[in-house]
Amino acid sequence: MLQVTNLSAHYNGIAALKHVSLHVGKSEIVCLIGANGAGKSTLLNTISGLVTPSDGEINFSGKSILKLNPDRIVRRGVVQVPEGRQVFPELTVKENLQLGAYVRYRRGEKDDVEENIRKIFERFPILAERHKQPAGTLSGGEQQMLAIGRALMASPMILLMDEPSMGLAPKIVMEIFEIIKALRNEGATILLVEQNARAALKIADRGYVLETGRVVLEGEAAELMEDKEVKRAYLGRDYSHVWER
Repeated sequence: MLQVTNLSAHYNGIAALKHVSLHVGKSEIVCLIGANGAGKSTLLNTISGLVTPSDGEINFSGKSILKLNPDRIVRRGVVQVPEGRQVFPELTVKENLQLGAYVRYRRGEKDDVEENIRKIFERFPILAERHKQPAGTLSGGEQQMLAIGRALMASPMILLMDEPSMGLAPKIVMEIFEIIKALRNEGATILLVEQNARAALKIADRGYVLETGRVVLEGEAAELMEDKEVKRAYLGRDYSHVWER
């Protein structure tokens, strides 16, 4: 579904991506793991059209999206859940969801959008309870649910998720990863950037390890979990008592 080939990009004058190649198949969770500054977020932002690559190709559903503006990439079905949630704090929960569907409003799909909001509220009952509440007053976990819901409002074919567990308490992190697993079980396709490597590999089908802008390792998630170098560099503390596939 998504094919990235020999992609290079610079960020603030620094080579952030160096000939990166990866692919994501339909209904897969593919995770990207690596240290801070490895290029993970830059890769997602380049796929989303927010960073202009210096070389390489990005194809989605068999067509190049390399030179498209971000709004056109969203229209193609590539939607990002950004790092840090980035909700609109002064707007209500419902207004944030409506903004996620701006492309669909432009296509005249108002009735379908309202039905989708209803489904988002069924998936996240806490958002239904607080639909009139300013998004900036929500907890971090609730804002993450809102960010995911807002992305789903665009009817994505693939979700690019950037550090969904960042800054959240362990119990809330577990809830967020259960949501991601449920989305995949419903047929969603997800490219997941996550510093919590153990948690990401537990729910992923495959993974890639980035170091200083390069893919240095790739494979099935279960294989990466057992790789000695991955264990040493990224897995750290054992959360196996919490994360169950």
